[in-house]
Amino acid sequence: MKTKHILLALLALSAMVQSCGNDIKFDACGQIEATEVTVSAESNGKILDFNLEEGDRVEAGQMIGGIDSIQIVLQIRELKERMEGAKSRMVDIKRQSEPNLNQLESLEKDLVRYSKLLESNAATTKQVDDIRDKIAILNAQISAQTQSWERGNSSVISDISTYGIQLAQKEDQLSKCHIIAPVTGTVLTKYVEKGETVTAGKPLFKIADLDNVYVRAYFTTSQLSGMKLGDTVTVIPDDGTASPKEYEGRITSISSQAEFTPKNIQTRDERADMVYAVKVALKNDGDIRLGMYAYVRK
Repeated sequence: MKTKHILLALLALSAMVQSCGNDIKFDACGQIEATEVTVSAESNGKILDFNLEEGDRVEAGQMIGGIDSIQIVLQIRELKERMEGAKSRMVDIKRQSEPNLNQLESLEKDLVRYSKLLESNAATTKQVDDIRDKIAILNAQISAQTQSWERGNSSVISDISTYGIQLAQKEDQLSKCHIIAPVTGTVLTKYVEKGETVTAGKPLFKIADLDNVYVRAYFTTSQLSGMKLGDTVTVIPDDGTASPKEYEGRITSISSQAEFTPKNIQTRDERADMVYAVKVALKNDGDIRLGMYAYVRK
């Protein structure tokens, strides 16, 4: 019986030592995390292409697949044809006005010539007045025609602008049929398969930047003394070995408000109830895994 109690005590002591990170000296603990992005469908339809598997590395802007977009493509083609048709209705006012302007120029020359003849009594006042009347009538016709053409062109321009807005909307819808990786990272989870029909907002896959990971550790007020943004600290991920690798981390954020110590987090002073969350960023050399327990030392 006594031996049994001793054995239980040894097991409890062993668990306590392991929970404190073996013999690793540390100021705070946390878990390895990464910035995760869940990519969702931006349009409705059937997935026609989806070249992606969990564990794949993708680059920002890389096309992963596509959702059926045939109807949108046809609508874009129709709008472009309507726009071209509207452009063909535009009137070249300068060209259309050339005959009347040439006639006006000729009449103005006649007016000058007959005015000089009138001065030498070689022409009559009626001839000069007739030319002036013709000029006035022609100017009125040119003004009326120009105004009519301008109104017609304004209407056509309005139609073209409307088609342009509709075309931009359809092209935006078309772009949302393309499944694009928003960031560079590794695929953690794949939620759908090629051939499935999706609706806008349905998650397609989750991606994380595993090259740049971080630890969210918790420090007491006394531990925060002297710590500031940009400081470097030592991060020791618990990889299960007797002597885990050490990494240089950089403090990227410090909480402005204290909170109660999370149950799964330890600090050097476990009696502290209120702690501050500190985010420590570090580069991943490939050996760090998400969810690993990590120790932080100032």
